[in-house]
Amino acid sequence: MFQKIGLLAVRFMRWISSVWRNFIGTILGLIVGGNINLAIVNISTDIIPGPAGADVKTMEGLQKSIHLFEPKHFIMPFLAHAIGTLVAALLASLFAKSHRKRCAMATGIVFFFGGAMAVSMLPAPLWFNITDLAFAYIPMAMLGHWISTKFLPDPA
Repeated sequence: MFQKIGLLAVRFMRWISSVWRNFIGTILGLIVGGNINLAIVNISTDIIPGPAGADVKTMEGLQKSIHLFEPKHFIMPFLAHAIGTLVAALLASLFAKSHRKRCAMATGIVFFFGGAMAVSMLPAPLWFNITDLAFAYIPMAMLGHWISTKFLPDPA
């Protein structure tokens, strides 16, 4: 009787350990990926300057001047979204103890909803919105998980 209770307690502790590692890995991925996203967006005007007279540092300035943007001005935001999601999914998948793909995809889904909110707030061109939502989030989360499997094999 006591042996069964002991085995159940050990299994429960392993399960809790696994759940916490998955949770912390996903949160860590979201924080680091979000900071990378923000850093790339912040340096983007140093790499590709915005249109003349456009204030690209505030949401109001972006909304007023987005009609002046050329396709080259959308490269850095796309890269920020894609690289941030990739790093978030990679970290979540590497840190997780079990369900690595689910943790990676969870980060991709969270970033996707953030991107969908940005699409609803900024009047960006339709081609950019479609490209960003279709390729910067879920595919990058899948790629992040795939890269993590090259470092750590998926548990059976």
